Amino acid sequence: MSTPGTTLVVGATGTTGSRVVSQLVAAGHRVKAASRRATDVDGAQAVRFDWNDPATFDDALDGADCVYLIPPLGSREPAAVMLPFLRQGRAAGVRRAVLLSSSAIPSGGPAVGQVHQVLPGLFGAWAVLRPSWFMQNFTGDHPHAQSIRTDGTLLTATGEGRVGFVDADDIAAVAVHALTTAQAPNTDLVITGPQALSYGDIAVVLTEVTGRSVTHRQLTYEQMRDRLAAGMPAEFAELLAGMDRAIAEGAEDRTTDTVQRLTGRPPSSFRTFAEREMP
Repeated sequence: MSTPGTTLVVGATGTTGSRVVSQLVAAGHRVKAASRRATDVDGAQAVRFDWNDPATFDDALDGADCVYLIPPLGSREPAAVMLPFLRQGRAAGVRRAVLLSSSAIPSGGPAVGQVHQVLPGLFGAWAVLRPSWFMQNFTGDHPHAQSIRTDGTLLTATGEGRVGFVDADDIAAVAVHALTTAQAPNTDLVITGPQALSYGDIAVVLTEVTGRSVTHRQLTYEQMRDRLAAGMPAEFAELLAGMDRAIAEGAEDRTTDTVQRLTGRPPSSFRTFAEREMP
C-alpha cells in the first residue's frame, strides 16, 4: 500500500533525486520534479525550484503531500532556508518529508544535522536518509573521478580508514520506500553498501576493472583542506576535510542492513558498480 497524492522531489536532476523520480514514476506515483531550470523529466511534472528564491516555493508545493529534500549544495547553514520552506510545506498540506543527510552528520550536528533535529516536530511521517559516501563519487565530474582520469590517483586525507561506499541507486530505493510505504520509518536510516573499503581498496578494484593503474595518494588534513578551498568556501572545505580525518580515525568503518531490510534486495558491491559504470 502506498501513500496517495503527489511527491515533490527537490533536486530532481541530481544524483539521488533523478533516481528517486525515475523509481517513483516507474512504480506509478505522481511526481513533481523540482529543479532550478524546471528541467523536463520523463513521466513527471517539471517545476522550477531554487532554495535561494522563496518565490518558487508556492508552485513547487502546490498539490504535494510528500517531499524528498536535497539540501542546498555547499551551504554550512541550510536550516536558514530549509526550515521556512518546510513550515510552508506543512501549511500547504505536506504530510511526509524524507531528508537526504549524511552518515557523518547526526541529528543536531552541523549543517543539515540542524534540519534533521527539527524534522520530527514538523511532520508526523518522516525519515532522514544518512547514506555513506557515494560510489558515484568515482564517476562523472566529481574531483575523485577527475583525478583518476587525469593522473590515475585518488587524493584523500583518509589514511587507511574504511568507508561503506553505497550506490546511489540503492539510496534512491530506500528513499522511495520511505516516501511510499504505508507506515513511514519515522527514524534516521544509515545506508551503506555491503563492504567497508579503504581508498586503497577502491584503487585496487578500479585498477582491476578498468585495466588502468589507479593509486591512493594520502594527504594531510591541511593539504586536503587547502586543495578543496581552491574551489569552494573555506568553511565548507574545512568541513569536508574534517570528514576525511574522521574516516582516518574509523568513524565510517561500518555496514548496515538498511538496503536489504527495506527494499528486500542486497546493496550493490563496489566491484559490481565499477563493472557497470567504469568498464
